Amino acid sequence: MKKLKLMIIAGEASGDLQAASLIKSIKLINPHIEIFGMGGKKMQAEGVEIIYDITGLAIVGFFEVLKHLGTFKKIFEKLTGLLETMKPDAVILVDYPGLNLRFAKIAKEKNIPVIYYISPQIWAWGENRIHEIKKCVDKMIVIFGFEENIYKEAGVKVSFVGHPFLDIVKPIWKKEETIKTCHLKHDSIKIALMPGSRKKEIEKHLPGMLRACEIIKNKIPNAEFIISRIKELDQNLYDKIVKRSRIKVHSLENKPYEVMDIADLVIVSSGSATLEVAIMEKPMVIIYKTSFLTWLLAKNLIKIPDIGLVNIVARKRIVPELVQFRVTPENIAKESLDILNNHKRIHEIKENLKQVKSKLGEQGASSRAAHAICKFLNIA
Repeated sequence: MKKLKLMIIAGEASGDLQAASLIKSIKLINPHIEIFGMGGKKMQAEGVEIIYDITGLAIVGFFEVLKHLGTFKKIFEKLTGLLETMKPDAVILVDYPGLNLRFAKIAKEKNIPVIYYISPQIWAWGENRIHEIKKCVDKMIVIFGFEENIYKEAGVKVSFVGHPFLDIVKPIWKKEETIKTCHLKHDSIKIALMPGSRKKEIEKHLPGMLRACEIIKNKIPNAEFIISRIKELDQNLYDKIVKRSRIKVHSLENKPYEVMDIADLVIVSSGSATLEVAIMEKPMVIIYKTSFLTWLLAKNLIKIPDIGLVNIVARKRIVPELVQFRVTPENIAKESLDILNNHKRIHEIKENLKQVKSKLGEQGASSRAAHAICKFLNIA
């Protein structure tokens, strides 16, 4: 079997996770493969030679990125230099379109095959971007079924493999163990708080979430609240915010699926976490707040009515969204109470979430993606 050298680029924690799973599956097909590039600890654990470690690189927002342009320029130059020094047989790009689409152009100019796993969200930003992708991406691998048709119509080689979350979104602990560990009551109404995975998201979302919880507690006295914490973030970030709250708040570190599993409702930051909550079939309220300038620019660029992935996949608003100025404690509490106090609505939301889950395909996405890549590179 041919000895293959691949370069892979993932720019965020979520990309590191999905790339690691993909690499594991690729190595089951070709165990002698050599892989290097940009990523994190999960990719490194799968044997990737990490040239640039993404730990601490979690920057979100147009203008926030502009502040760090010097850093991104250095990263980009270092990565493009590897195309000459390491001479990969192919490049695999994972999500992270801001850097990866630019990198794809350089790789294409050097006649290096470009494979893109987890498509840029062209359906959110307008499909004109697909013409740019067609010029520099040789093979697109998508995780949403509706994306496949978009690329096929544009003449891009594409494979739909399903969503990798279907393999990983499952609690390890039983509900009883989680409830006991978190010192919660069995008969309480449990509300999970998932403020995000980045420092700025925690700072912008968690204070409002907690004030909303105070309002909810007044209306539902037996309500209890639990924060899903990210272990990699400074825990003082959470503690400083929680100390200002007038209610008791529980928390669990790096066990998001356990937290979701015991929840009657999840208040969640917009992003991939909304799909994780959907897979767990839990009612949710989606919120998102960013800097004013980033919001203003996004408002003019985004071409779709909803920002929550769960609503986008459903093709209709099945759970409430609160964005920017609508992210207030009063609005969060109102939307939460409207769900919790309406059993019919809870049932409807859960039925819609089941349909969303079915649209994500079947388990085994990483394995199918690996086979699609190896077939494309003629090593399957």
